Amino acid sequence: DTVICLAPCWIRPGTYISALKCVCSVFVFPFSLPETPWCSPIKVKHGNANCRTPQGEYYKNVLGTRCDIRCQKGYELHGPQQLICQSNKRWSGKVLCKQIRCPTLSMPTNGGFKCIDGAYFNSRCEYYCSPGYQLKGDRTVTCMDNKVWSGRPASCVVPCPSPELLIFSYWTNLNLISEHPVYFISFFSVILKGPSPGSHFSEGDHKIQYTVYDRAENKGTCKFLVKVRVRRCGKLNAPENGYIKCTGDGDNYGVTCEFSCIGGYELQGSPARVCQYNLGWSGTEPTCTPMNINVAVRTAAALLDQFYEKRRLLIVSTPTAANFFYRLQLGMLQPEQCGLDLRHVTVIELVGVFPAQIGRIGVKLLPPALALQLRLLLRIPHYNFSVVVMDKHGMDKERYSFPPTPAQLFALIDTFPLRKEEMKLQAETGQSCT
Repeated sequence: DTVICLAPCWIRPGTYISALKCVCSVFVFPFSLPETPWCSPIKVKHGNANCRTPQGEYYKNVLGTRCDIRCQKGYELHGPQQLICQSNKRWSGKVLCKQIRCPTLSMPTNGGFKCIDGAYFNSRCEYYCSPGYQLKGDRTVTCMDNKVWSGRPASCVVPCPSPELLIFSYWTNLNLISEHPVYFISFFSVILKGPSPGSHFSEGDHKIQYTVYDRAENKGTCKFLVKVRVRRCGKLNAPENGYIKCTGDGDNYGVTCEFSCIGGYELQGSPARVCQYNLGWSGTEPTCTPMNINVAVRTAAALLDQFYEKRRLLIVSTPTAANFFYRLQLGMLQPEQCGLDLRHVTVIELVGVFPAQIGRIGVKLLPPALALQLRLLLRIPHYNFSVVVMDKHGMDKERYSFPPTPAQLFALIDTFPLRKEEMKLQAETGQSCT
């Protein structure tokens, strides 16, 4: 129960009386006051809260308390500026003090900058320029609390190479102060003829001229010549029966040239050469020599490996040299040797039946056992005429049981992998059958 005094006790001034003798009109009520809601204390990282409440400064988180939020210097407030303690024992919002950050600086062309703390408040960044360029603007800028960089953005420019030609706008002789005239420099405008600062110069001579006018319309000019000379090693030529492919202009410093041979020829020497600083080519001069086919191998697989990615194969098999189809096929192929070579095709003949059989690649004869292995490996019938066409990867592409014409063979081969690239190189080097 709580005792509430409804009427005050009046005491004559100057009279001392015991508190027990004060008669008050009192009433006793059997009730309890409700519990006052309390919010959790406010903690603001990198900031502070200024709170006020009707119940005094010792009750800074009771119901109705209002707190003003402030962030430390270099931080900005995210959330409401004032929080109120509510009846649900929670504050009316959430606040956060985040570090102030300025916009990212732009990297000047032909230069850069270094910062002590990125783009955050109070970070200091210093600009610098590449050799041969002059800084224009403030060398050092600082991130301020208003999220703005101090100073002017810097740039790197090509300075005028003749400072002695600067214009004096006017001069005054102050004899009372100095024995020599005092000059006042005041530029008004600059006109440039030629590539702008930061331009890339091509090979050759480039004239650049600066003309400067001051406020008094005096004029001064400075001129200079930029000479660009490319270090060159001299042009390389493709080897006979081969190709060359170079980067860049083909003979300037640092360029690389790669060499390859047409089908049926093997590269001897350096497959690639580089133009060096001393104006000489690295490596040795390449040549393309005719492919040397070894028919003394022990297996048919070893024989076929020699043609991998180098030559396509046209294998003609007949049970006897008197076969009509065989003789017809040779009669059609012999006048078309240029077209076969242009398509990197090697003809292999398998004549007869084991053991009375021979194999032939041009003028080279295959041992009977090797010819038999080749028929067995490729599953070529012994007692019938047949033609097998294989690509540079050793893939069986087409089979004929009758003599195909050269036009049929060439139309088929021109669809094979690698053939399009070959045709492009042959067109560039003028290779054709006339």
